[in-house]
Amino acid sequence: MTFLNPVRHITFDAHDPYAVAEFWSRVTGYKLLDAPGDDEVLIDPEQPEVPGLLFIRVPDGKTVKNRVHLDIQPPRGTRDAEVERLAALGARIVSDRRTEDGLGWVVMADPEGNEFCVERSAEERGLV
Repeated sequence: MTFLNPVRHITFDAHDPYAVAEFWSRVTGYKLLDAPGDDEVLIDPEQPEVPGLLFIRVPDGKTVKNRVHLDIQPPRGTRDAEVERLAALGARIVSDRRTEDGLGWVVMADPEGNEFCVERSAEERGLV
């Protein structure tokens, strides 16, 4: 029997859905499907069984730590280079949990404050 992933989208609340979707489109390479000013903006991985990221306009701001977050594992390069790339796109470091032995991760936040973690790359882990 074929497995069908039941997760269609991972949804984020946002003040400016397009701006946050544009950031995450650059992070993931997913295709940005909607326009500035839309109340719902989707970025699509264009791969079967992979959920898209959906950004929905809400009036209230983020007030506490995320209960769910994404872990980003770059396929190639290094975790540290990815942290630099994401900072250049508008993310900020929230907590640096890298260790002297090269392990650990970095907690970052997107332009609206949604936290995510950047882990060592698949290449660093010997997975590619």
